[in-house]
Amino acid sequence: MSVQNALLSVLVEKVRTDTLVLPSLPEIAIKIRQLAEDPDVNLHKMADLISHDPALSARIMKIANSAFVGRSIQITTLQQATTRIGLRYIKNVVTAMAMEQLFVSKSALIKKYMDNVWKETKELTALALATMQQYNSNFKYTTVNFDTMTLAGLVHNIGALPVLTEAEKQLEIFGDEQLIKDSIATISAPIGATILRSWGFPADLVEVAEQWKNTEFEPKHPSYTDFIRIAAIRLGLMGTDTDIESQLKPYVDAGLIPSTEYYKSPEFATTLHDVQQMLM
Repeated sequence: MSVQNALLSVLVEKVRTDTLVLPSLPEIAIKIRQLAEDPDVNLHKMADLISHDPALSARIMKIANSAFVGRSIQITTLQQATTRIGLRYIKNVVTAMAMEQLFVSKSALIKKYMDNVWKETKELTALALATMQQYNSNFKYTTVNFDTMTLAGLVHNIGALPVLTEAEKQLEIFGDEQLIKDSIATISAPIGATILRSWGFPADLVEVAEQWKNTEFEPKHPSYTDFIRIAAIRLGLMGTDTDIESQLKPYVDAGLIPSTEYYKSPEFATTLHDVQQMLM
């Protein structure tokens, strides 16, 4: 058995027997999601909870004042920020931003790979959000929104974490970069879906983790999976030699993007820049 197959066999067997150690959602994200579901919650309580995490407080303020949110009046307090963004946005956006806390490792090799995965994840999320914004601007009613799209982008490859964690346990055997890359490509989708189900995430986000790279799966209506795929195509992450224009053509036909060169327009570039500034 090859080293790659050995690692994959270990992971598949742990998934099958439900013995794979899954990453835990950061505590602050759990508390915020629980508070957001409380029928008696108010924005003052939410602002107070967020204030206990300086990094997340800064992110929320940045998002509330970002061009992407579309407001011109500068705000200066968390109370104002939570009012502007709203409870639903806060629940998903804070969860998304807390994801970065999971990408840590004591191994230099694994940390390097985690950093690369997280960097790629943020790039894909920014592209997906900008593409979704362009789509939403043309329709009064859509089934995709900013906060869930942010979360969908940042969890789409969450299945890579257990692969990297397992490799770190036996670096002398599994510490080859190409092996790790191939293993993530092969097994991360079902693992990611398992993680999101264990976190109690909704079906449309589980679908993103499980199906975004499966080109045989076709959503029945415009979905987060579609916009994740469009961004992945733009970044060359779909694992095919087919040119970008040919891969994007079905999304033009479906009305999700205006053309196969949609990303070259000045308007898209401005939106993408605004989203990138928000996520960094």
